[in-house]
Amino acid sequence: MSPLTFPLLLLVVQASDSGSLRSRVAARIAQAPARAVGVYYRDLTTGDSLTVGSAVRFHAASTMKVPVMIQLFRDRDAGLLSLDDSITVTNTFRSIVDSSPYQLDVTDDSDSTLYKRLGQRASIRELIELMETVSSNLATNLLIARVGARRANATAHSLGADSILVLRGVEDGKAYRAGLNNTTTARDLGMLLAGVANGTAASPASCRDMLATLSRQQFNEGIPAGLPAGTQVYHKTGWIEQVVYHDAALVEPTSRGRYVLVVLTAGIPKNDDAYALVRDLSRLVFETRSGRIGKSP
Repeated sequence: MSPLTFPLLLLVVQASDSGSLRSRVAARIAQAPARAVGVYYRDLTTGDSLTVGSAVRFHAASTMKVPVMIQLFRDRDAGLLSLDDSITVTNTFRSIVDSSPYQLDVTDDSDSTLYKRLGQRASIRELIELMETVSSNLATNLLIARVGARRANATAHSLGADSILVLRGVEDGKAYRAGLNNTTTARDLGMLLAGVANGTAASPASCRDMLATLSRQQFNEGIPAGLPAGTQVYHKTGWIEQVVYHDAALVEPTSRGRYVLVVLTAGIPKNDDAYALVRDLSRLVFETRSGRIGKSP
């Protein structure tokens, strides 16, 4: 299946789901002008869960930066690199189709600062921060060149994200036209975040460092916007204008245990409508867990 071709949406609910959450999630999704929506929710304390289209494959957009980060920290754990190692900043990369060179367009990147440092060196630590918190595509490609997309993909599969595909860096136009895209499902991202949360995706210290990085995410229009102020959220967003908008999060409410929530969307023409859908689903999950149905966060 092409990552941009989707079946009719199906609601698939685990036996532990509450009927209230199931019906409310389904009703809100039905109102959205989306071609597809994937939802994966799991309470890390009780195991309660809800899935909606969680096995539907989407273009991963920038959510593929999560497995890349995991691979980097696992390599640190293995002594293969130090986060203080540095990489020369370049804007020339090789297509996975034929090894022909291509460059990133600064106007298509959410961060422009790294382009001002071409020819200089940047630490792996700094590049990870840029990749995750402001979704720098240039930082991502530099880091993928360091660890290898195949290795990040294999590691993700070993952690239970067994259908994710991390094939290449960002903006490899020839690969995109050939259908060679980074893809994911809501379940895949949920499994990776659960592994980071539980300290099993890498060493416990590395998992804490990854969570600290994800807590500094600068794009908070989705899952965090549906939560009460002050709720701790560790998350990664991803988007391609008018194609997909995603948010994958570990949420730590102040009063109850942690949970993973991933919402993937495709085909919503307006950014604000995509943000609103993810925000509303986030609110519904939070309110149902806390018994605050119908109340504002």
